[in-house]
Amino acid sequence: MPTPAPQSGGAPQPHGAGPPSATRQPHGLPLRRGDSGDAVRDLQRRLALIGYRTDGEPQEFGTETEASLRRFQSDRGLVVDGICGPQSWTALVEADHRLGDRLLYYRDPMMRGDDVAELQRRLGQLGFDPHWVDGILGPRTHRAVQQFQQNAGLPDDGVVGRSTIDALDRLTSRTTRRLTIAEVREHERLRLQPNRVEGKRIVVGDTGELPVIAQATARRLRQVGADVLSFSTPDLSHQARTSNQWNGDIYLGVTLAGDNFGVAYFAMSGFESVGGRALAQRCSAALAPWLAEPTPATPMRLSILRETRMPAVWCRIGPGPAVVPRAPHIASALADAITDWCVDPGLQ
Repeated sequence: MPTPAPQSGGAPQPHGAGPPSATRQPHGLPLRRGDSGDAVRDLQRRLALIGYRTDGEPQEFGTETEASLRRFQSDRGLVVDGICGPQSWTALVEADHRLGDRLLYYRDPMMRGDDVAELQRRLGQLGFDPHWVDGILGPRTHRAVQQFQQNAGLPDDGVVGRSTIDALDRLTSRTTRRLTIAEVREHERLRLQPNRVEGKRIVVGDTGELPVIAQATARRLRQVGADVLSFSTPDLSHQARTSNQWNGDIYLGVTLAGDNFGVAYFAMSGFESVGGRALAQRCSAALAPWLAEPTPATPMRLSILRETRMPAVWCRIGPGPAVVPRAPHIASALADAITDWCVDPGLQ
């Protein structure tokens, strides 16, 4: 994987980008109220850097730190539980980067951050195709940057420095286009797809708590002619990679939750998966008769949603005592929702 040499005319040094070790997850995750130590101090520092003050005792995870973390999780489209697990920590690290803070370029490991997502969104609005707005600077984003640079009369080295950002600023300030090319492409692909479930490549995943529901849903979809990949692992990024490598058409994930129930689809400021939203609405309506707690369709930025490059939903259902006895009905409802969506995606 190529690693271009940063040029001297690039962006200024970032306020939050330190050595690679600065982005590694600290020992002791998850962090929660009552914890203390250096990892908590780092959590508080990162929250404060992006505008979420923690006025409690330094290195003590108290009520103030929990309240700030919950506000961050809510604003970020994460599960709002006041616990800093791997997803919240990764989101904190990525939120520290703003477009222009650092040079962006294609490397191994690939760069991640809010600045990359903003770059992808702007490129997509101008008609240059990074394929998805996932905040990961991969080969397709690299090519989109090069194509933009060529179009703007800049050296097409794929390095996003000051000159490239200035050109983006000038051109995006003139455009009234709101949809990215990824959103338009997804809408058109769904509009033109065969209106049937037969032959669809559907991924059904779970994190280990509800394998009975996941397996029963997969079995019912196979019975109506779908090609189904089903697996169970708590590593959601692994699930996303596997789904992408398999070239799935749809991803459905289920997990048992204690609160924050809902059917999530990928959306962030300036971008959403239109297919994911429509599928989440179908699943939410289908689950309603069988669950004690409502599961609304909810825009979120969980890794399984943003890294899975297909219409994807993540179902957080519960509580357990109400879910387990109704597992066959829940599986049937989810399979029916997917089947109905394949026949009619219900695009606006």
